[in-house]
Amino acid sequence: MATQTVAIIGPQTSTTAHVISHIANELQVPLLSFTATDPTLSSLQFPFFIRTAFSDIYEMTAIADFVNYFGWREVIAVYGDDDHGRNGIGALGDKLSERRCKISFKAPMTPEATREEITDVLVQAALEESRVVVLHTSTAWGPKVLSVAKSLGMMENGYVWITTTFLSTWLDIGSPLSSDATDDMQGVITLRMYIPDSERKRWFFSRWKNLTTGKTANGSQGLSTYGIFAYDTVYALAHALDAFFKQGNQITFSRDPKLSQLRGDNIHLDAVKIFNEGKLLHKYIYEVNMTGVSGLFKFTSDGDLVNPAYEIINVIGTGTRRVGYWSNYTGLSIVPPEALYSKPPNRSSASQKLLPVLWPGETTHKPRGWVFPNNGRMLKIGVPKRVSYREFVSQVQGTDMFKGFCIDVFLSAVNLLPYAVPYKFVSYGDGDSNPSNTELARLITAGVFDAAVGDITITTERTKMVDFTQPYIESGLVVVASVKKTDSNAWAFFMPFTPMMWTVTAVFFLLVGAVVWILEHRLNDDFRGPPKQQMVTILWFSFSTMFFAHRENTVSTLGRFVLLIWLFVVLIINSSYTASLTSILTVKQLSSPVKGIESLRSSKEPIGYLQGSFTRNYLIDEIGIDESRLVPLKTPEETAEALKKGPQKGGVAAYVDERAYIELFLSSRCDYSIVGQEFTRNGWGFAFPRDSPLAVDLSTAILELAENGDLQRIHDKWLLSSACLSQGAKLEVDRLNLRSFWGLYLVCGLACVLALLIYCIQTMRQYSKHRPEELESSGHGSGSSCLRTFLTFIDEKEEIVKSRSKRKKMEGIS
Repeated sequence: MATQTVAIIGPQTSTTAHVISHIANELQVPLLSFTATDPTLSSLQFPFFIRTAFSDIYEMTAIADFVNYFGWREVIAVYGDDDHGRNGIGALGDKLSERRCKISFKAPMTPEATREEITDVLVQAALEESRVVVLHTSTAWGPKVLSVAKSLGMMENGYVWITTTFLSTWLDIGSPLSSDATDDMQGVITLRMYIPDSERKRWFFSRWKNLTTGKTANGSQGLSTYGIFAYDTVYALAHALDAFFKQGNQITFSRDPKLSQLRGDNIHLDAVKIFNEGKLLHKYIYEVNMTGVSGLFKFTSDGDLVNPAYEIINVIGTGTRRVGYWSNYTGLSIVPPEALYSKPPNRSSASQKLLPVLWPGETTHKPRGWVFPNNGRMLKIGVPKRVSYREFVSQVQGTDMFKGFCIDVFLSAVNLLPYAVPYKFVSYGDGDSNPSNTELARLITAGVFDAAVGDITITTERTKMVDFTQPYIESGLVVVASVKKTDSNAWAFFMPFTPMMWTVTAVFFLLVGAVVWILEHRLNDDFRGPPKQQMVTILWFSFSTMFFAHRENTVSTLGRFVLLIWLFVVLIINSSYTASLTSILTVKQLSSPVKGIESLRSSKEPIGYLQGSFTRNYLIDEIGIDESRLVPLKTPEETAEALKKGPQKGGVAAYVDERAYIELFLSSRCDYSIVGQEFTRNGWGFAFPRDSPLAVDLSTAILELAENGDLQRIHDKWLLSSACLSQGAKLEVDRLNLRSFWGLYLVCGLACVLALLIYCIQTMRQYSKHRPEELESSGHGSGSSCLRTFLTFIDEKEEIVKSRSKRKKMEGIS
């Protein structure tokens, strides 16, 4: 640095780069490094540090996408305990958390760790639950870690090993490798910085092979991607210096006043000078835009190289196989990234693809990624200690065992898992009152319990704390109230129809009678006579059709058409009326002043709920019922007593609880019934910590139980007792309303209108043809006389009109 340095290329490690960057900042000398990939070196703390390779932030993003692609949620991080290792794993943790994954165990090692020290760390990692291991270290001792893992049996079936670029670098430089060298890393996944294929790249590799042939025992010296970025780094600096000098800039130095005070020391810091044009050269370096051996060499506004991408390599035999690519543009793919840059970015899960992987243990079946810890620890499963509805879950007296519907479902689901689950049930609650299941879920997040099994309703509040399995029983909230038998009265025969139905039916009886009279009046003697007699005929004919007892015959075609339609309507109405009245008079009718949750909301009467359940908060927060109206009830007996007393005697008007409890409650209590509709849609599930893989596997097992019928058999074993549920009791009379019959009335009305329209047309034609002779002789008359003449014509029988017309025609001929 005392020899008027204008730029530095290197150093090789991120740890050294952290130190040198402080000196470069002080002397304003650009520091270019193609191997210091620590993401924290890109911060504002080191403005003169220029990374000419891909940052570890992209490598860790690629690993996080790979882990997420296979559905794993936890990984173990093994890394070197230095700046490079710690900061890289820190970036990995951030990227995993963005995908709802995490590092469950960190295993740092000193860079100079011995084989024994590595063994101790890996033994601790093997006791953890996760079987996905991310190894982030250097080429110096990374292969040694893999060798120790092989000896500990951690390269067997079930494990996943993902290494950073150190392994691909080691493989590339040492290629070709012997089978002994690669035996310790079979099935390992590693990343390699991606360099697009090009003529320049092939030319460079050819020259490198010619230069190094015969220089090593294995023949030519291998070349890693870091070597290619080193080559492009030198050329990038040359381009920047060329642009610097073409602009007429000079290189000058000045003394650093901070270092001038340090005269007389052995390292001669007073001789080190500041590069005055360092900021300008720094600017020209970032403006470099060239095509190097590594492809497009250009910096983004953040100071990183454009188009960061990696190859995903699978170690197989003595070589490697590429299973895909990762790019910051589109994520995982099986086609080269440069083929996707011309298309819109697509990071959807459907677009993420990789080729099949050969995992450790020589299997292509995707490892589950986790096992139960092999440390002798059993899962602590919290079970609510209920005081009511013990058919669902209860503790066997004097033992640590539990029984009930929920317990049997859990045990059956666990038996379907392809692996053993070590667990023990731990009771939760004092046994005097029903415990809060919301608090039980909170204890899972606090680490007191590893899971919870019981009658735990899946609610929004609880899903924010824990993960639930697939619901194994549906159970929404319903309202239960006291019901009483309704006896039929003397006016029960009015009950089958609503008032509107009665009104419309009566109107149509009169309407059809009037229409038939109009159609038959001129043709049928039964519909003729004095006005009073004709009015009685209309009324009698209308209502006698109800019983099909009409005695008047219809002779006109239109009259018969209307009557046919009307008799069909009457048939339907009679049948429906008879069926409804029969039901009213014979079936037991139950009624309740409470009609459902809406009637409870509008009233001021007290409401009961099961103590310890989520019902209380739901009624207050969602339904808007005042807290003072809610009465906690512990047992079914206490609930029945409160409903029996009613609000006037210190009881409750209704009881709100989940349907699963209510069906059990009503199975032996026939004086109560569900009123209204179920107003929530909930279910019960088993609770586990967030992102627990056991919750996913148990959900699959519960679905299998439902499909093979075992879930229903367990339900019938514990809950099938419905003495009162099958009585078919109804809460209110199902009266027949107009909505069920308006179609019939519409058809009948249209038939009447059509018949009248045809009749009017025929009558007008007859009138114009057979009108009286006196009207013809006068030519035209007054409006009143024309109307009287027309009405008289309509009132006459059609045969008389025709005979008179015929007689006058004969007289005219004679």
